[in-house]
Order: sequence, then structure tokens, then C-alpha cells
Amino acid sequence: MSLVTANETIEIGAIIDLNSRIGKEQKTAINIAVENYNHDRTNKKQLITVHFRHTSKDTIQDFFTAEELVEQNHVKMIVIGMQTWEETALIADIGKRHQVPIISFVTASYTPELVQLKWPFLVQMTTSSLDQISCTSSIVSSYQWRKVIVIYEDDMYSDSSMLAVLTETLKGHGVEVEHQLILPQFSSLSDPREVVRREVVKLLQKQSRVFIVLRSSVSTANHLFKEAKEIGLMGRDSAWILADSLADLLDSVDTAFISSIQGALGIKNHYPEATKSFRHFKGQFQKIFRSEYPMEDHSEPGIHALKAYDSITAFAKAVNSLGTKSSNDSVLMKNRILSSNFTGLSGNISFVNGVLSHPPTFRIVNVDGNRYNGLGFWSSMFGFSKVLVAENGEIIGVNGSHIMKFSMVKWPGELKRVPKGWAMPTDSKPLIIGVPGRTSFEKFVKVETVAETNEMKYTGFCIDLFKEVLKILEKNYTLPYEFEPYNGSYPDLVQQVSNGKYDAIVGDITILAERTKYVEFTQPFAESGLTMVVPVKFDRSNKAWMFLKPFTGNMWIATGAVLVYTMLVVWFMEHQSNPEFRGRWKDQLGTAMWFTFSSLFFAHRENIKSNYTKTVVVVWLFLVFVLTSSYTASLTSMLTVPRLEPSVKDIGWIKRTNATVGCDGDSFVKDYLKQVLELQNIKNISNQDDYPKELESGNIKAAFLEIPYQKVFLREHCNQYVVAGPNYRFGGLAFAFQKGSPLAHDVSEAILILTQDGTLNRLEEHWFALSKNCDNVDPTGETESLTLGSFWGLYLVSGATSTLCLLFYVYHLFRKSRQLTGAFRDNIVHPSTDQSFWTKTAGIIRYNKNDKPTVTLRRVTSARAAGLGVDERADSRKWHLVSPSDAAQIFDGSSQHPQLAIEMGNSRSD
Repeated sequence: MSLVTANETIEIGAIIDLNSRIGKEQKTAINIAVENYNHDRTNKKQLITVHFRHTSKDTIQDFFTAEELVEQNHVKMIVIGMQTWEETALIADIGKRHQVPIISFVTASYTPELVQLKWPFLVQMTTSSLDQISCTSSIVSSYQWRKVIVIYEDDMYSDSSMLAVLTETLKGHGVEVEHQLILPQFSSLSDPREVVRREVVKLLQKQSRVFIVLRSSVSTANHLFKEAKEIGLMGRDSAWILADSLADLLDSVDTAFISSIQGALGIKNHYPEATKSFRHFKGQFQKIFRSEYPMEDHSEPGIHALKAYDSITAFAKAVNSLGTKSSNDSVLMKNRILSSNFTGLSGNISFVNGVLSHPPTFRIVNVDGNRYNGLGFWSSMFGFSKVLVAENGEIIGVNGSHIMKFSMVKWPGELKRVPKGWAMPTDSKPLIIGVPGRTSFEKFVKVETVAETNEMKYTGFCIDLFKEVLKILEKNYTLPYEFEPYNGSYPDLVQQVSNGKYDAIVGDITILAERTKYVEFTQPFAESGLTMVVPVKFDRSNKAWMFLKPFTGNMWIATGAVLVYTMLVVWFMEHQSNPEFRGRWKDQLGTAMWFTFSSLFFAHRENIKSNYTKTVVVVWLFLVFVLTSSYTASLTSMLTVPRLEPSVKDIGWIKRTNATVGCDGDSFVKDYLKQVLELQNIKNISNQDDYPKELESGNIKAAFLEIPYQKVFLREHCNQYVVAGPNYRFGGLAFAFQKGSPLAHDVSEAILILTQDGTLNRLEEHWFALSKNCDNVDPTGETESLTLGSFWGLYLVSGATSTLCLLFYVYHLFRKSRQLTGAFRDNIVHPSTDQSFWTKTAGIIRYNKNDKPTVTLRRVTSARAAGLGVDERADSRKWHLVSPSDAAQIFDGSSQHPQLAIEMGNSRSD
């Protein structure tokens, strides 16, 4: 090819669907972009000419059309408006072979890196479809819908990978795709209305009422929505989400189409509409579009027109930057296009690995009236936001959130609340509820036939609880229902909900991990677990040491400690002034111990002299009174009430002896005993009245009951059976609904309300009241020992009182001793005052120990000292206090000096 000159034109091709609304917008936008470039004086005087070709819907024909544009028209770039990736890939192969850049508006089925390796000349004016899928999943998750139906228009070139990616993304949000409705391509149908109607009617058999239209043409969608509206799928509690393939065309569809999707949510590609460049383009577009397509009702440009305009702009900028000499270099042209970095009408235009690098921003809209209302925006960068602001050239959301919190949504059927997204029951199609017809414990559920009317009567705790739940639900919506008895096993009943025969189960259904895979459980209304119930036997052993049982070990230790402490305090304060507490050390301690111990039985005889001692004894006697009363009552209870012991201690004995046990064969318990507890001899018991007969006869050694049944059983047989062994816990008893049903959430909330306001407790008291023979009876027969925690206050008061009285008494002695010492110093002598604290203390103790309170005080003369063996060379100032017997040898009987019983001063007695 020859190099272009300044006056030459650059040829480009465009293969688009000229009959579709998207193709019409693309052609108009491309012409405007080319015209703007050709009239721009800043370009290099190179003109662009466009060769439009109509896509024939035949991939082979489109392939040859592209070949013709390259080989005959010598185009330097081809813009293709195909809507499928397979068609785009074929044209991309031509671009690779002829090294001609191909600009596409379809997202590839492969990763951008792999696309660049396989089709290096393909330029994708789009972003990854993962962003739109993430936005759709976030909307579903925000409204807590748990099942959806995906609708997709297919053809032989469609990209089904979006379905797989959407399914996995929704699964990550805890949402299940209940059904995929694949519609054939509209142009391939001879009677599209009948085909669409036949497929849409199938949706009535599904429970989900959340519909995601992932991909569809306007023609197919028009039939889809009309048929869905006629059969009631656009009514209350339904939700419709339109992906960008439809939502981006809401500005161009007619009013009939809009009226058929009232209340639907749409995900539109957002683009700035307030810029000067957009307003200028919009004016040009509307003028040309109206003149060329007068039959179109709307002339607003959409995202497809903006991207087509930006693709020509990117090519024109590349031409200008390369100049006239390099415009023929297709590799440079492709690289220059991919290095574009400018703000176009559709947003920021820059590429990484051949695709637009800037993540898209979607506008969430709600169809209302003749148009739609904008609710807010979503982007992978900030989540949901009501307002967008520009910051450092970037568009960001204000107060972004991962949860859609947009208010004022108009839902289908003018519903004021969020749709349940579920096939809600009606009077003509009520909720079919399965009820266990064969139960072991009829207080939970009982099904019987009324003889007069031959109608089924449903009673029991679970039935009354469900009726209370309905009273709460009726504040928001009605819930027509019908009960149907099921006479099979509980596992089979759960399976009937999973396969769709029943919408729910009202009964005593245990929550198990395996069952949660198939049904949706409500909040449990009763705890659940497996226990072993066995007959009791009276324990008459260990009577010899029964007298120690009323008190715990700590209680006995504390009582003994307080007794000894009280004994020592009484002795210390009484033995100096009370003759009954005198004598030898052994006698004094024995008297004190006898006094304290006998006070336990209020049999003490000794008189108390000191007021301090009397205070201690009063508090001690009060403690003794409380302890003896409590001890007597506890011991009496232990001796008179028979102790009930289980006849079988644990499950280990069952295994070792291979004993027979009983359980409800219709529940999961039998399988649990075999598979988990590894028991072999298991007998099915179908009625609660059969358990006592089988246990008493010895046919079974133990009965395995779930906790709610065990409580009912023991309340009726309070003193005959006990629980032995561990408790094997489960999830609780609850109602069950079909997987993903929003009713399970509503019923759970109602159960919580009934729990908090006390209704659940009242129902339990009504249905599971104690037997008259079991009132005030402890089924275990075990009287607990008294603990220190119940009496530590009394011990504290007694100990504190004894300590305070002892301190006051010692203080009194100390003062008396000082007064007496002062009298000697002031009136008789002035001995040395260098006495230590310990010397004074020893004097007080000796004072308190002496049997007589006084001795004779005299000055020891030399002669008398010699007679007494006193060293006369000792300090003459020393005085000696001697006992009365020694004093008689020194003084005569006429002495008038006072007598004392202690020896003071710095000297010691012999």
C-alpha cells in the first residue's frame, strides 16, 4: 500500500445492525464523530471516510463482509457492532491476519491477557462483565432474596459463561439460582409469542419470584414481559432486575414496553450528562437522528452511541499523533489506539490488555410511570451510593455501602414493602403444610379424625405455637394455609418439603446439619439433644458417714476454725479474773474447750465475768443456733428422702452388655444410635405410654429420648426414671420451609417475639405441666450439702467480734499496767525508764498470768539482800518486786506498803 498524502482520506469500516435501535444510534454517532474530525482545523488534513455494512445475522456472511472491507476498500480500522463474542472473534481473526485494528463493543469470554495473545489487533471498548454481575448479586443480597430465576436469550453464538459466573457469584452471597430460562433467538422463531408464552408458564411451577433478565433483545423482552404480566408474574411480591442489555435502552423503548415492566429495577451504564461536550453532541445527535429515523419515538443518545463516538475519537487521535507518513503502519496505529488516555463522552478512555481499564459506574433505576427514576449508583470501587462527586478527576460515591439502602422504590403491584421474592400463598393456592401424623409424644402434635364430620383435627403444642405465629404475621400479610397429615417417618417428611410436595412442616422437627441442605429451618422453639432415660433404684449405701454430708468439707473446716479461735479468745479474757478458768495450763485449755464445745448444744455451765467475753459468746451462740438448725434440717432431709440412683450408669455398660434400648423408630434417633453411638440392639417404640411398660418389664434397659420428650416423660414419671449419661446436643426443634423461602425468616422473627413476651413459656406450662404426683418433687432425690457460701457472713461477724473484743481487752490491760507502773515511779522510786516494748509486753502477760494480783514492794537492804542471796554490789537504785512468800521473809506483818504480783525494774528475780 502507498503512503497517504496530506490530501488523501483514511478508510474505515463499520459492520453494524442498521435495523436495530443500537445500530441506528451507532451509525449516527460514528457519522457525527467523522464529521467533527473532518471539519476540525487542528488535524493533519487527513479525512476519514466510513464504509457501513449491515450485519446479516449470518456469521459466514459477516466474515466475508469484513474480508471485502480490508481487501477492496483498504480500511485501516473496522468497528463492529455484533452483540455476541463468537461473531466478534471471527472478525478479530481477519484483523489478526491482515493486521487491521478491530474495535468491538462486546466483552470477551476469556481473560484480557489471553485475548491479547490470541487476537492482538482486537480493541475492546468495554469493561469486564464481572462488574455488572457483581452489581446484580449485590442488589439481590441487599434485599435478602435467597432464590432467583435467570432469564437469558440464547443463540448459536451466545456467551453462556456469564450464566456460570452469575451462578457462582450469587452462590457466594448465599443465593441459589432455582431455574435458568433460556429463550431462543427472536429472529429464529416463526411464532415467538407462543414460544415465549410456553416457556414463561413453566415459571409458575417455581417458588422464586425474583427474575434477573441477564441478556435479551428488546423484541424478545417485549413478549416476555407481556406474557409474565398476563399470568401474574409481574404482581405483588415479585421483583425484576434488568441487566444493561435492556436497561441501557429504556430511553428509547415505547410506552407499551415501559408499562409492562412497572416496578422493575434496571442497571444502566452511567455517563456524565452535564458536560459541555455531551450537550453539544446530544444536540447534533438528536437533529440527525430525527431526520434519518423519523419513525423512532425517542431521539436521546444512549451508551452505545457514546461508545461508538469515543471509538472514532480514539482512532482520530491516533491518526493525528502518527502523521501522514505513519498512518499506514497498522501496528503503530493499533498501539497508539491502545495508548489512548482521554475523557470521552462515555467516561475515561484508557486501555489495559486491550480493554477499558477504568471500572464502570452503574446507575440503578426503577421503572415508574412513563419513564424511570434514578435510585443511586454502584461501582466496584465504592459500592452503592446515592450521590456521585468528582474528586481529583475521579468520580466517586458519597457514603458508599455494600448494601443497597435506596428508599422510595416502587415495586411491582404497587407493593409498599420489599417483595418477598417468593410465590406467596393465596386463597386459591394456600400454603400446603405437612404435619407429622405418627408421633410418639402427642402433646407436641396430635392428628385425629372427628367421627361426626370425618374431618382431621390438629392439636398440640406445635399447632398452638404456629397459630400464635400467624397472629403476628397477619399484621403484615395474610397467610392462607392447609394442614395435611403425613404418616411416614420424619426424615421422609423433610424430603417431601425438599421435593416440593409440601411448602412447610409444622411439628417437632429436629434441626440437623444434613437437613439444612434441603430445607430452611426457623428459629428453634425448643432445645434439642439426645438423653438416656433409665429406671431408678433406691441408694441405701454409705449411711455410716451420712452425718458428715449436711456440710461440705470447706464448711466443716471453717466451723472448726471459728470454734478454736473463739475458744482461745474466751480463755485469754477469762482466765485472769475467772477462777473457773484457772489452774494448770492443761486444765485451763480443757475448761475453755469444754465451754466452747458445750455451747454448741447450749449446755455450758461456766460463769462469764468479763463483758468482752459475754459479747463474744452472744455472737458465737447466734452462729451456733443458725448452724445447728441448718445442720438438723439438712441431715433430716437426707435421712428421710430416698436417694434415686440410675439403674444404668452410662452408655458404656449398654455397649459392654449389648443390652436392648428403645427409641422412636420414625425419627432420626435410631440411625444416630447405630451409626454414631454404635448400639446394636434397638427396639422401636411408637408411643410414649409404651416406654414405662418396656422398661418395667426389662425388655429394654434404657430409652433414648430427645430433651423435649424426656422432659415431658419425667414430668409424668417424676420418681421412677432419671437421666443417665451425657447429653448429645442437636440444633433444636423448629418448623421447616422450602429452601430459600422468606417465610422462614418471618416465622423466626415471630418465634423470637413470642419468646420475649412470655407466650412460649405459657404454652409450655399449658401443655407440659407437672403431674399432680410430681409437685415439689425433685426427680433426682438428691439433697445438696450446705456450702460455705451461704454462711460466710456469719463466720465473718463472729470472727470480727471476737477479734475486736480481744483488742479492746488487751488495750485495757495495757492502760492498767501503765497506770500501776506510774504509781511506783511517782510515789516510791525513780528507776531506769529504758524498758523496751517487749519488756513491757512481757510484764503485761505476766500480770495477766499471775493467780494473785498483788505482792509486797520493799527496798532490799544489804542484810536482807544477803539473806536472800541478792548481790549487794548491784546498783543500789534497783528495786525488786518479789512474791508474797518472799516478801514475808523481808518485812514484818505491820508493813503498810501495797502488795503487787509482778516484778518490775531492770533486775530479775532469782
